[in-house]
Amino acid sequence: MDVSLILKIAGVGILVSCAASVLSKSGRDEQANLVTVAGVIVVMLMLVSEMGKLFDTVRAVFGF
Repeated sequence: MDVSLILKIAGVGILVSCAASVLSKSGRDEQANLVTVAGVIVVMLMLVSEMGKLFDTVRAVFGF
């Protein structure tokens, strides 16, 4: 796993938390929740490719 992936995830987290707090303080709680859910989905999509690489490596190691 590369350090850049960790930094990307942290960046998404910072942006989502800032956007959610601004939306929440302006009275738009529903949009703040949607921004949070969208941030989680973006991070999960980033991790899916890394999980695929992990499974390929496990298959190569054990010969499946």
